[in-house]
Amino acid sequence: MGKLFGTDGIRGLANVYPMDSETMMMLGRAAACVFRRSGGRHRILIGKDTRLSGYMLETALASGIVSMGVDVLLVGPMPTPGIAFMTRSMRADAGVVISASHNNYVDNGIKFFGPDGFKLADETESEMERLLGPGHMNELRACPDLIGKAYRIDDAIGRYTVFLKSCIERNTKLDGLKLVIDAANGAAYRVAPLVFSELGAEVIMVGDDPNGTNINEGCGSTHPERMCELVREHNAFCGIAYDGDADRVIFCDENGQVVDGDAMLAALAVDFQERGILGGSSVVATVMSNIGLDIALKERGIGLVRAAVGDRYVLAQMLAMGAKLGGEQSGHMIALDYNTTGDGILTSLLLLAALIRKNYPVSYCRTIFQSFPQLLVNVPVPTKPPIEQLKSVIQCVSECEQELGERGRVLVRYSGTESKLRVMVESETDDTCRQMVDRIVSAVCKDLGVESL
Repeated sequence: MGKLFGTDGIRGLANVYPMDSETMMMLGRAAACVFRRSGGRHRILIGKDTRLSGYMLETALASGIVSMGVDVLLVGPMPTPGIAFMTRSMRADAGVVISASHNNYVDNGIKFFGPDGFKLADETESEMERLLGPGHMNELRACPDLIGKAYRIDDAIGRYTVFLKSCIERNTKLDGLKLVIDAANGAAYRVAPLVFSELGAEVIMVGDDPNGTNINEGCGSTHPERMCELVREHNAFCGIAYDGDADRVIFCDENGQVVDGDAMLAALAVDFQERGILGGSSVVATVMSNIGLDIALKERGIGLVRAAVGDRYVLAQMLAMGAKLGGEQSGHMIALDYNTTGDGILTSLLLLAALIRKNYPVSYCRTIFQSFPQLLVNVPVPTKPPIEQLKSVIQCVSECEQELGERGRVLVRYSGTESKLRVMVESETDDTCRQMVDRIVSAVCKDLGVESL
């Protein structure tokens, strides 16, 4: 058995190893073994998005868990951050999310949360994988009178809705705001309209009719075009689009222009700083965030620390430095004073509340910083030797960085999933980006002995 867990749980094609019933039942047994504590009954909470394969995987996981004497709490369709919240709120031993986030419906995935609502440490995932090996759990299954039971939590959406509304000031209302909400035919299709309508907004929904196969299909945060059209058509205050499991969000302003994660992070950082809840003087972004964000925040006395791409790495950096706010350009925002993982609906409420306090439109977010031109080129490579061994590349990158100073940025890294080396340059002009990318790509071709692009 190869390594199952990647940077964000387990992913794969539905009904194909490892996302098949047999593996999921064994994974459920392993999870039950890892999270059992001495004494009393033990409980693991399971939620999912709206994919057709979710029913199959949910049943298999639950079967494996109860066979080890651990109870299962079935939540049904629920955003990933809602599972993190419910796991803590119900004092469960663990939480499981069945979702492949923004992927097509043919994929699915599994993420685990510990009892504290945080995603698992590598060591815990490794222990689960070890238990999946031959013979490790044969003697651990429960005797007949101690088999666990599975039951549904019917009021999970209500509990999560109350929690979300409690995260903004009680006197903050959305009365008179016309909002276009795109739930991506995913996990937020019931929660999102409920939250915003209860706060007084007029909600125009799209992507709220899941059928098991239309999740993320031409809708949601990866396809905001329809949302933007509806904002213009209805003269709405803004549009808000989630991905399949609603842990990320993308806005569009009153003009139908997309507001990405960098702009949202900038607006929230300024708001948190003004309210004295930033938790230090820095926020965390990733290596993909635009250098314009660094410059704008620095001018306001806010530092920006970069982590590798992925919410796991953003969170790890936040915890290491005590930061309260972090995010990705893709719209995945973490506000640690409120929830333990990225939460699209929570981010929406925090941003709307900040704008309402100042009587600002959503387009304000796009004015906080100037987004620098960026050029990214993918170079096919036959091998992936350490970049520090590519002498011509290192020298060329160093020269470019000296020329750019603090008004530009160079990023050279291998793709984690493809045989490609990514070369990215940000600067104040498109011409500079093109010239420097061409120079670095030539150095890559020289060092790796590949033909020029």
